[in-house]
Amino acid sequence: MEIFNIENLSFSYNNSDKKALNNINLTVNKGDFLLVIGKSGCGKTTLLKMLKKELMPLGDTSGEIFYKRKKISALSLKESASEIGFIYQDPDNQLVTDKVYSELAFGLENLGYSNEAIRSKTAEFMSCFGLSDMLGRDTNSLSGGEKQLLNLASVMVMNPEVILLDEPVSMLDPISSVKFIQTLKRINDEFGATVIIAEHHLNEVFRYADKVLCLDEGEILAYNSPKEICRELRDNDIEKTLPASARIYNALNLEKSCPLTVKEGRVLLENATINNNFNSNTELKNSEEILSAKNLYFRYEKNGNDIIKGCSLSVNKGGIYALLGENGSGKSTLLNILSGSLKPYRGKVKHSLKLSYLPQNPKFVFVKDSLEDDLKLVNNSYKELISEFELDDLLKSHPYDLSGGELQRAAICKVLLTQPDLLLLDEPTKGLDNFAKEKLGKLLRKLTDGGLTIVLATHDLEFAAEYCDRCGLLFDGAVTSENTSRKFFAENMFYTTPAAKIARGIIDGAVTVDDIIIRLENNYE
Repeated sequence: MEIFNIENLSFSYNNSDKKALNNINLTVNKGDFLLVIGKSGCGKTTLLKMLKKELMPLGDTSGEIFYKRKKISALSLKESASEIGFIYQDPDNQLVTDKVYSELAFGLENLGYSNEAIRSKTAEFMSCFGLSDMLGRDTNSLSGGEKQLLNLASVMVMNPEVILLDEPVSMLDPISSVKFIQTLKRINDEFGATVIIAEHHLNEVFRYADKVLCLDEGEILAYNSPKEICRELRDNDIEKTLPASARIYNALNLEKSCPLTVKEGRVLLENATINNNFNSNTELKNSEEILSAKNLYFRYEKNGNDIIKGCSLSVNKGGIYALLGENGSGKSTLLNILSGSLKPYRGKVKHSLKLSYLPQNPKFVFVKDSLEDDLKLVNNSYKELISEFELDDLLKSHPYDLSGGELQRAAICKVLLTQPDLLLLDEPTKGLDNFAKEKLGKLLRKLTDGGLTIVLATHDLEFAAEYCDRCGLLFDGAVTSENTSRKFFAENMFYTTPAAKIARGIIDGAVTVDDIIIRLENNYE
């Protein structure tokens, strides 16, 4: 049975000549797990918001959207609120109360459920989602992964027919991401809820999808099963967004069934002849220390627990240093200490550099009504950098109207216009697809070749493996397991890249998809 039927849908935002969606025709069946992919700014978020009446953006719309054969515009607010749930990219954007229990009860209260029914449903879902231990906690004390699971439970407690999710794991660490996606699949299987998820991080979610919808510049480029989508995108730039196993498969130009998981990817390599001529040395040659932190201790409240405790860090000139760690480990706190925004109660940070810092929420750096006016505030010589970030067509746009990926690129562009010697970035790849991340990584490497030094906090292990010189894992308030990026990921069992998991024990030292392809190219039997 059809749950959504979209007919000739086109949409453009106010004050924009470009169509965000163009002639979309799509049918989604009840119980489907639909994955929506595409480059940043291709229309994924716009499409999701068009499927929920309260979130429809303002602009010029043509065509029709039917929900269970009824025009979506004709749904009552109660129908839309209770039957169509929405999960945002940023977990904090959805939380409306200060207690976990209150957050779960909020939607039911607004729908007029009795206190007895609210208690019953809340108890059931607290148990189902493994949230019982968090019952009395403040929502602001939760990690990013816990917040996103709470958001999902808060939607599911209303028993919706559909769950729409806009890049829900983009701000989660790798372990939390896996847990969230597995919970989402369980909901799809056990409750029969229709799931429509837009996502860039595809290594975990791709294999669970029934269908994959690929958008390109607001139009449908492909719509098929996951394995067939991989084949269809073989010669397209969007292929860079696919899971590691699929990218390896496409690079080898194979015709057998496409692997979607680490296990299937390992089977693919078992019939390969390995080329052992492989140089994995990526040691940073410049040994000049330009930033040091010694024995740092920091807590937010006088009688609270230490977030940073005994943390030391050394960064050399002209490199990219990646801080890794789970949500709530203190990465953002440490960056703020390095930037001077927070002061440790013990320990010292030493550097004598011009420093710029981009916080995790890129909206914080914008103050004007157009991107161009914002950039002019910093430096009138912005046009060359704008072109490198492919933002030329967005200069007249309000920063808040940009997609997540576009906003992230614009924010990085703005902080670079300050011409810093040391750049601190908090989750710089958030909202970016693999195609955009590759461009960003190459640009950052170009800037470090010119003398810029970068320290970034990230959950993106593939990006760190590809473009960072050194990695350090922040655990229990201090940096541990520090090493060159290649050694860091090659030696880790769980906190590593999908490519490293696929290659482990088969191709020594390989931690990226390119590492594997180089060793196999023209050697596959």
